[in-house]
Amino acid sequence: MKSFGLALAAAALLLAGCGSQPTLRAGAAVADITPKEWPLPLIGNFGYSPASGANDPLSVRAIVVESGGETIAVAVVDSCYLPTEVADDAKARASKQSGIPADHILLSATHTHSAPPASPMLDWKPGGPPEVEPNMEAYSELLRNGVAQAITDAHSRLEPAEIGWGKVEIPEELHNRRWFMKEGTIPPDPFGATTDKVKMNPPRQSPDLIKPAGPTDPELYVVSVRSAQGAPLALWATYSLHYVGGVPSGKVSADYFGEFARRISASMRQEGAGDDFVGILANGTSGDVNNIDFEHERAPAAPFERIHQVAERVARGAYDAYKTISYHRSLDVAMIQRELTLKRRKPTAEGLEQAKQFLAEPDETKLPRLAKAYAERAIQLAEGPDETTIKLQALHMGPLAVCAIPFETFTAIGLELKEKSPFEDTFTVELANGWNGYLPTPEQHELGGYETWLGTNFVQKDASRLITDDLLEMLGELHKKP
Repeated sequence: MKSFGLALAAAALLLAGCGSQPTLRAGAAVADITPKEWPLPLIGNFGYSPASGANDPLSVRAIVVESGGETIAVAVVDSCYLPTEVADDAKARASKQSGIPADHILLSATHTHSAPPASPMLDWKPGGPPEVEPNMEAYSELLRNGVAQAITDAHSRLEPAEIGWGKVEIPEELHNRRWFMKEGTIPPDPFGATTDKVKMNPPRQSPDLIKPAGPTDPELYVVSVRSAQGAPLALWATYSLHYVGGVPSGKVSADYFGEFARRISASMRQEGAGDDFVGILANGTSGDVNNIDFEHERAPAAPFERIHQVAERVARGAYDAYKTISYHRSLDVAMIQRELTLKRRKPTAEGLEQAKQFLAEPDETKLPRLAKAYAERAIQLAEGPDETTIKLQALHMGPLAVCAIPFETFTAIGLELKEKSPFEDTFTVELANGWNGYLPTPEQHELGGYETWLGTNFVQKDASRLITDDLLEMLGELHKKP
């Protein structure tokens, strides 16, 4: 009887394996959100920077997965970030058109610094000309509808499918951008204080460099979706690199995220992918990481050169990971969403008075660098609400889990979630379902620096601990599901 039981168990495993009929369905699609009306401001810098054309397309790329009565969608937008109002509205439109519940849609931004603002209401720059406002409104509408279109089209293309995932390490492009420096060499912050112990993006090869203030995460995660016949349908990669840059002034670009999508699509044609294959690169936890090697000399690069170099390296890594993947035709799939209310940081009475004095000073040379920009932010925080409510998500597909955080999230947070997750594999997508500034850890807040300044960071200093605790609880809940 024991041997008969073992035989039955082995047969069940075979039926559940790659030779079985798929019970999982998936679809993927792309929507074009390249601006149609010009000029438009570019977001991601402090000065007004209008764009008059696009070097390469901006897109929304989406995957929909259905299994066991659950349907989830993942969509990635070529945008610097999505204000919460924009993300909520875009997901509501997608839900209405596709029937997928909004809380089962993970929507994130890549963080290209060469895209227009996603919202016309965004206080994007001081002093921008009013004639760009209609173009901003039109672009925001285009982006929101693009999200709905990509998700709805992906849902309409659901077909029997198989899913697998893998990972590879690509450490060469990752450098923590926050550095300890010799005492007395860090400039004052925008409020005139000299308490920062680290500096973001210090001078390269400076003799004052001591060491990076945080880690990097070299893992590139790859989720591959294939048809029941084994033809590639989509590949969703996630890598913890802020962005690359090197885009000429006045040009819109998807940065290396879009170039990755083109290059991985070309590689997948060797595996039988059709023209409708969808390559996606999401941003992991890269709030304190870029690809600048501050210790060594680097030759000057032509516009877009480094974008192409990084995209090629990451696409090669993704293809290498793809070739190691084992697939599942049946998977438990689930997503949960939780709201968390955080306190918003406020300036002190003295800080508020200082901000007003800075704004009244006509000679900016008498002020610390960026003083007026941060004075405006301090006043906005003082006049704004005392709390903000964010959305956190966790999803799983079998033994793979994904967390989603609406901040520019420090790498250490993603590493902690990986380490403590009950799932075999876990990665995190940042800038998801909204934007709430930077998310340093409490330990990094103690060190100061750009990402911790009031007006770059908006929420209570222990927010990362509350977020991590909630996400680990959510992962635990998913892990216990039958």
